[in-house]
Amino acid sequence: MSARIPIQNRIDKITPFKVFNHIFISVLAAACALPLILVLMISISTDASIKQYGYQLIPKDFSLSAYKIIFSPYSSVVPAYGISGLVTVAGTLMAVLITGMAAFALANKNVARRNTLAIYFFVPMVFNAGLVPWYMMCRSLGLMDNILALIVPSLMFSPFNMFLCRNYMRSLPDSLLDSAKIDGASDIVICMRIYFPLSLPVLATVTLFYGVGYWNDWFNAIMLVNDHKLFPLQYMLYRLQSEIAALQRLDPNVPVADLPGESLKMATTIVTIGPIIFLYPYLQRYFVRGLIIGGVKG
Repeated sequence: MSARIPIQNRIDKITPFKVFNHIFISVLAAACALPLILVLMISISTDASIKQYGYQLIPKDFSLSAYKIIFSPYSSVVPAYGISGLVTVAGTLMAVLITGMAAFALANKNVARRNTLAIYFFVPMVFNAGLVPWYMMCRSLGLMDNILALIVPSLMFSPFNMFLCRNYMRSLPDSLLDSAKIDGASDIVICMRIYFPLSLPVLATVTLFYGVGYWNDWFNAIMLVNDHKLFPLQYMLYRLQSEIAALQRLDPNVPVADLPGESLKMATTIVTIGPIIFLYPYLQRYFVRGLIIGGVKG
């Protein structure tokens, strides 16, 4: 028969600090959620009500006109969603793979001059070659007006993410590597079947970093892409916000004067951040653990 905790003991565990901590976290969470809720409410309001009553949590006049314009048959937002999704998934997977393998090499005690290699990777964190050499290199590699132009320039992994993974992998026992070597496992097998599964928290952390970076990227499209069929979502929405002519092409039947302004801006914000909001809950249980261990160890 399992022992029961006395009621008095359970009451004693509720300390003033715990009560204050829960209240503080609840208020902080509400403060973080309130702007997002406000943006959502504005996106489903009419511009007339916004001009008359200002920003309100409860819309005076409900309207989905902003979303109808964004997702109208004349809109290029839906294809841009597909481009951004493809670029984000493919780019993130490849970037995490390259980052993880580079981190494993620097964490492997059998790799000669690994500290020298670490300095080689550290230098780009401090010094940048500049925009012109970057653009010339992309042109020489044929990264113009193709889907690779949106993936490869950002594929060269972030040294910060690499060092985060390396520090985490260095915290793993060396006996794992030695035992696998004795059993005849190659470095690629050790990396993929031992170190990667054990490094899942930090890999999930850098996955979130790369995913957000690829999803929010618009710079590569501006510099390397002229074909409108390859425009990612962020650049497409930027064009929709900055060009009235583009808004007219979304729905020719809507006069320019009737096009929503503030509500359209907020609707594009909701459309843009939606996938990242749904992605984070799947990675949050690994996020803090991977960031703390990868940042402290080593």
